[in-house]
Amino acid sequence: MEPTTRGRVRVETTAKRVRTYADGRPVADTTRALLVWENPHFPTYYFPLDDVETGELKQTGKTKHSPSRGDGALHDVAGRPDAALVYGDDAPLEEIRGHVRFDWDAMDAWFEEDEEVFYHARDPYTRVDILPSSRHIRVEIDGVTVADSRRARILFETGLRPRYYLPKTDVRLDLLTRSDTATFCPYKGRAEYWSVGEGKDLVWSYPTPLPESQKIAGLVSFYNEKLDIYVDGVLEER
Repeated sequence: MEPTTRGRVRVETTAKRVRTYADGRPVADTTRALLVWENPHFPTYYFPLDDVETGELKQTGKTKHSPSRGDGALHDVAGRPDAALVYGDDAPLEEIRGHVRFDWDAMDAWFEEDEEVFYHARDPYTRVDILPSSRHIRVEIDGVTVADSRRARILFETGLRPRYYLPKTDVRLDLLTRSDTATFCPYKGRAEYWSVGEGKDLVWSYPTPLPESQKIAGLVSFYNEKLDIYVDGVLEER
């Protein structure tokens, strides 16, 4: 299928098998999923109704309106309120007619083939490159050098600025305070965080990243936009 757009929405097919689970059971399982870009940053999975366990869906009588996608009928999923939208034959986007969109956070797990996907659907146009670099990276917070390294690995991710991942032995760990914050990335995995002084969650690391991001395992990165990073002696713009 050729990509279709309507307003800010883009629709494409994917050849991957996609599943979503609730209470340990697959609620939807398809090799005919759609990727629908409801916002410009990442897509959402839409499942053909024929590939959904309709016994898990309970219509609520409510609808949710989108200027580009029209009205979707809200359904409870396995007792989870308003967790699915079902688009009928009147949807402005022909491709999504007869498809179901599940609320990501309402479901227990998502899989592409047999690999679990976290946080949101993967964008086929996002690429992550992790390259070793001998550039001199120095990180400064409030005039104090927190990290100094010539052993960085630079992570280049489509649409984002480069991130510098440094060995912990090149970081002033005594200045870091562990945070309770954790985030998930569909390309890198689960991140843990540290604060520095009054700066909350300025530092993060992926202790056990996903396979495609193994090169940054255990390394530490800093929030470029909130502190000073010097690359070969030149201060980066925040």
